[in-house]
Amino acid sequence: AGRILAIDFGMKRMGVAVSDALGVTAQGLPTIERTRTQDDLRRIEEVVEEYSVALIIVGNPIGHAGTETEMSRRATAFAEKLRRRVSCPVEMWDERLTSAEANRGLRASGMSIEKRRRAADRVAATLLLQGYLDFLAIQAERQRAAGAEPC
Repeated sequence: AGRILAIDFGMKRMGVAVSDALGVTAQGLPTIERTRTQDDLRRIEEVVEEYSVALIIVGNPIGHAGTETEMSRRATAFAEKLRRRVSCPVEMWDERLTSAEANRGLRASGMSIEKRRRAADRVAATLLLQGYLDFLAIQAERQRAAGAEPC
């Protein structure tokens, strides 16, 4: 099946997380400090190769009402450029709650603001990916249940 890579897209930094080989858990990778788009894409290509990634999900920061935002347009444009560079599929994934959840958890940890800022992107990408992996597990369970013959 291969690993899944999650990207929490941002203008200054991108949080990155990768699944384990079984697609059960998410592990945060070092945050990518944004430079030029071409360099950012090359860095992601390297991660895709290093971890044998089979699917990339890019967090889609749509508005709370489900509407497109300036950031969601930028994330979608970035995903489109990424699709042209990698051989695996690139999908957008609703990330409305992950960044807020990441910051809440980090605030509760008592970490300094500067350390929190650096960790927030990685944590957001990890939560984004874990949410996706949990969704896939629920879908698989539903399909198994639907296919099961009654006794």
